[in-house]
Amino acid sequence: MQARRGRFSARTTGVAAAAALVMLLPLGGGGERGDDRGGDRGGGQGHGNDRARNVIFIQGDGLGLSHRELVRLATVGKDGQLAMDSLEHAGWTTTDSADPEEAVTDSAAGATAFASGVRTYNGAVGVDVDGNPVPTLLEAARDAGKATGLVTTAQVTDATPAAFGAHVPDRGDQSEIARQLLEGSRPDVVLGGGEDWWYPAGDPGAWEDNPAKDPTEQSKGTKRNLVERAQGLGYTYVSDAEGLADARGRKLLGLFANEEMFEQRNEGEGDLYEPEVPLVDMTAKALDVLSRDRDGFFLLVEEEGVDEFAHRSNATRTIQAGQALDETVALALDFQERNRDTLVLVVGDHATGGLAIENVDPEDEGGEGATAEDGPFDLAGSDLQFTVDWTTGGHTGEATPITAQGPGAARLAGAQRNTDVHDAVLRAMQPRGRG
Repeated sequence: MQARRGRFSARTTGVAAAAALVMLLPLGGGGERGDDRGGDRGGGQGHGNDRARNVIFIQGDGLGLSHRELVRLATVGKDGQLAMDSLEHAGWTTTDSADPEEAVTDSAAGATAFASGVRTYNGAVGVDVDGNPVPTLLEAARDAGKATGLVTTAQVTDATPAAFGAHVPDRGDQSEIARQLLEGSRPDVVLGGGEDWWYPAGDPGAWEDNPAKDPTEQSKGTKRNLVERAQGLGYTYVSDAEGLADARGRKLLGLFANEEMFEQRNEGEGDLYEPEVPLVDMTAKALDVLSRDRDGFFLLVEEEGVDEFAHRSNATRTIQAGQALDETVALALDFQERNRDTLVLVVGDHATGGLAIENVDPEDEGGEGATAEDGPFDLAGSDLQFTVDWTTGGHTGEATPITAQGPGAARLAGAQRNTDVHDAVLRAMQPRGRG
């Protein structure tokens, strides 16, 4: 296999502009910036400084510890540190679902545990094992008067955003999820892919049916024209980077692809990670809109590409997606530095692919039982290389790392269950005098 040199730069286009935008955002109420960078920066408990006015909940779908290490080694090397690893508090979370037939979770059950503090069966979003709706962090934030938002490189109706903003027994019912986002949870900002689920068959919307990069993609909504419905409810609709940059107003719907904002295929078989709008830019726009709310906000940000490319044993694209996630984390931390009453956390709902990082060994054909060997890859900042072995094309059951910073972040340190993440974030968002 050929080495991949020069593939992973320190920043992608648009990052500098996004960071500049965040620097122009107003300081949040109570988010006064101090000169002393030492000591506790909002993560303490019991001293009145553990209430989060804002929450930026960042999920890397399929992001295990080995995925974080893969991105670190390929982009900043042994002596470097990812933004997602720089947060003040660190721990790990179990990923178990309550599925009666499968031992390992899927994204729907994993996100529901984070969003609602309830373990459920695989495929369920926002409902318990009996199919009953369970309240979510996004809904709790809305009920507290906060602005809310969903940002993802997947379809905005995919498992993770759906679990925070909808309640359906089957994650595949994506048009119903879209309807519930508009008429139920009503996030102020919804940005990502999946326009096909918002338009009925035969009505391609802004993104053409059967595009060359994936001829199978076409509009297939089942709940009438939901983009028109969104516009009738006061949302500004945009479908490209220019429209997003120019958008004004407090309610924003952006759909930037037929389905996911990338092509998740095996390496060299049409795989692409070239989102119409980078995750960091979508997040910057969401922060711009949501930070105007005097009561604060709750924002979910998801990078889906880590999971999808790991399913395909595609380390090159997994690294690219992981780098995009890390750039977005850096943006969130810039915002948190100016708004100290903001809780930022980074977590994976599960791991994908059984990824192992190994020395280059011509006599090792991938290891017994491995599905693929990938590489070699350059170890950034050195003359060394490494390879990646993938042991499965599915999810794995190990715990995933979590890092956090800001009010209430200390509760997210150490060993915990995925439902504990929900409980800690909800407690951080509660108004003073509650909880």
